[in-house]
Amino acid sequence: MATVELLFSALPEHVRTARLVAAAVARRSGVDETALDEVRLAVGEACSRAVGLHVGHGLDTPVRVRLTEGEKAFRIEVGDDVPTVHGPGHGSANGDGAEGDDESDLGLAVISGLVDDFEVTADEHGGLIRMSWPVTPVSRA
Repeated sequence: MATVELLFSALPEHVRTARLVAAAVARRSGVDETALDEVRLAVGEACSRAVGLHVGHGLDTPVRVRLTEGEKAFRIEVGDDVPTVHGPGHGSANGDGAEGDDESDLGLAVISGLVDDFEVTADEHGGLIRMSWPVTPVSRA
């Protein structure tokens, strides 16, 4: 099982790089070509959401992206450092009325429409979006 980890400053211009890396690793992992646009879009939404949360809460810590090649699935995790008090709704669950909460919820709705295997968790240390796609084994000649 191979893993690629990205850490990037919470700047919108870095989201494109995360999308490109995710698509390249997904292709190499054996994700079907027809699903690569979904991977790009979902990673873009998850990373944009994390960037927005970091900026909205004044954090200077990096956004984390972990891309894992498995035998049966390609997994992506996007993590932020915004603590959540009341649960996995994350942006709006903080109850602080931070701007961008509706955009954050819209991003989650978009991701849920793109990814069948999708989970959002959050706690006092931050949030994590987990997504996965099935893979077809590829020969590495």
